[in-house]
Formats: sequence, structure tokens, C-alpha cells
Amino acid sequence: MNSDNFFRGQNILITGASTGIGRALAENLAHKDNKLILVSRRVELFEEILRIRKDNVLVLKCDVSDRESVRSAYTEVQKFCEVPDISILNSGVGFHMTPDNYDSRLAEITMGTNFMGVIYWIEQLLPDLIKKGSGMIAGVSSLADANGFSGSGFYCASKAALSVYMQGLRTELKSRGIKVITIKPGFVKTPMTDKNNFEMPLIMSAEKAATIILEGIKKGKPIIQFPFPIVFATRLISLLPEKLYQFLAGLKKSD
Repeated sequence: MNSDNFFRGQNILITGASTGIGRALAENLAHKDNKLILVSRRVELFEEILRIRKDNVLVLKCDVSDRESVRSAYTEVQKFCEVPDISILNSGVGFHMTPDNYDSRLAEITMGTNFMGVIYWIEQLLPDLIKKGSGMIAGVSSLADANGFSGSGFYCASKAALSVYMQGLRTELKSRGIKVITIKPGFVKTPMTDKNNFEMPLIMSAEKAATIILEGIKKGKPIIQFPFPIVFATRLISLLPEKLYQFLAGLKKSD
């Protein structure tokens, strides 16, 4: 079955759909025969997507870190399609944080968006998905979930929390007919990574990342992670003894 046929007739929800990977997913799926629910805080950025296709598209302004905002948005989703068949929970933020600019508010924003933003949407989706006995929830984590990289502690912690949570949820919902997928990209060129001032090996376009993600969803992979060299490297780093990791990280920092 090709991807066009797989996504045909599906109700598909994408959060964080106005930029980056979310936007690339939305633009790809806008060329297929389905119903799209596009969620973002900045709905004005959907103008180009709506030029591609205006029918069967619902655009919702929502702050995923606010439980009541998510609850209100889901009420509109239910009116539009009752329950999404595929929910890609993609909203994410990241900040460069060091001991010199330490600010707990950045942790609140990061955890609120990257972790609680997924939790709040799942809270709304689950009753309808369980009643239906089918569906798919895909949460976008990161290969940064494996380690606490210097300057990205809040981001890594939020993605680690999400990956661990999704793993448990996958086990809990398997018998209910609901698939749970964890998406773990490496470096992808987005407005968020454009702010990074460090080397990003094998960085890829959001369009290429979206293609890999949709192919993985079609195949029902429990974990979609890419590219392979970065997957291998992060796994290897996570196996290093702490003293060795700190030594190597110190060398990198002094470069």
C-alpha cells in the first residue's frame, strides 16, 4: 500500500503544524484525500497551506501548554470529525541554557510544551480512542532524549520524559487497539534549530524528515528514529561511563 492510499480518508491531527516538521507534514498530507486538523499558536502561518487545499481542513489556535486551551480546541475537533484516526503531537520548543543565563521559567515553558503539551492532548483523545477501539498517537520526541547535553538540559529532559512516557503508554494501549509511536529525529532544519550556534551533524530538511515520519507511520513502527548514524552515536554515548562522558564533553566544550 502506498502512503497516499494509507492516509486516504483518515482524520489527521497535527500540533505545532505552522512551522518546521509540523508544517512539512501538513503540506505533504494536504495533497492527500483526508481531513486535516492543524493546531498552532500562530494560525496566520497556515495561509500557504490553505492555498494548497481549503476543503476538509480545520485550523485551530491553541497553546498546547495550557490544559484549558487544549480542552477547548478538542471540542472543535469533535465537531469536525468526532475523533482523529492519527494524532501527530509535534509541538516543541528549545532554549540554550547555561549556568550564566539560568532561568527556571525556560524549564516551565520547555516542559509545558514538549511534555505536558502531549499529555494534555492525550488526555482529550484517549476516551474517544478507547471507545472507538482503534487509532494512532504519535509523539515527537528527539534523539536528544538519551543524554543531558550541555546547554540543552531542559530540552533533553523534556524529550527524555516524553520518550519514557510514550513507551509505557504503548504497552498500556496495545490491548485496546491503539497504536502509540515515538518519533525521534536527529537534527532537522527548523526555526528552532536555526538559533543553534553549534555544529549539527547530518542536519536534514524538514521535508525529508516529514517523508521519513509518514513512511514510518504507514508501516506502524513503534519507534521512528533517524538518521541512523546519529541514532548509533547517541546510543553509544549513552553507554559511556559517566567519567568518560564528562571528560569527552569537557574536551568538546574547550574546543
